[in-house]
Amino acid sequence: MQKIVFMGAGSMAEALIHGWIKNEVVPANQIYVKNRSNVERLHELKNIYGVHIIEQLEEIKDADLVILAMKPKDAKVAFESIAPYLSENTAILSVLAGIAIEIIEKALGVRPIARVMPNTSAAIGMAASGIAFNKYVNENQKRMYLRLLEAVGIVIEVEEDKLHAVTALSGSGPAYLYYLMEAWENIGTEFGLSKETVRKLMVQTVAGAAMMLQTGQDEPCVLRKKVTSPGGTTEAGIKALERHRFNEAIYACIKSAEARSRELAKGQ
Repeated sequence: MQKIVFMGAGSMAEALIHGWIKNEVVPANQIYVKNRSNVERLHELKNIYGVHIIEQLEEIKDADLVILAMKPKDAKVAFESIAPYLSENTAILSVLAGIAIEIIEKALGVRPIARVMPNTSAAIGMAASGIAFNKYVNENQKRMYLRLLEAVGIVIEVEEDKLHAVTALSGSGPAYLYYLMEAWENIGTEFGLSKETVRKLMVQTVAGAAMMLQTGQDEPCVLRKKVTSPGGTTEAGIKALERHRFNEAIYACIKSAEARSRELAKGQ
């Protein structure tokens, strides 16, 4: 693969670019970037990573892979602008939340298309991605897609309809964790601890809990109960979460994100 073009230059595009270059999966001189209007952003990526800037859409004609990384609301206009310049040999990788492969096929023609939902942890090689393929993706192309995504984390093949759930769980998931950690940090400093101390404790606690799940055999509920001594501090905290309907809040969060992904798929 000699030429990969990013249509869109936001945080997800940068996460993939950073991960690929850092892990020596795709050299910078094979990566090209283009967005709708923010030229300053394109030059920022060029200066940081050494990638090329697409000046005219005609330059995508010889692309081996075009990555759709614009905002979903801009997709229709972007599809119309690039469709005339795509070679029949160009494959597509979409990271657009909620936009179905069928819509991409209608807009960009019959060609190999993969739709993936990664998250921004791709920048450090820790993404959790779900991927779906159309029927025109052969085994060699599937390995190519998987190699690109596995270079920045784990990737799991799912039916396309399940990508709505993947979007809600892992695609948006880092934001939910950061939101929790914001609250954690705020309350920690109210107790008189420095922000630096709270940050170190918080990050290590989250990393340790994740590693316990990853390396052990116990279910989350079992691990939780092992920490929760009767009448102890953890039990007091858990009871407070129950009083404030923590489970209901998490359920509503994930369901809302999944529903929004489906709305985007319908163009709403």
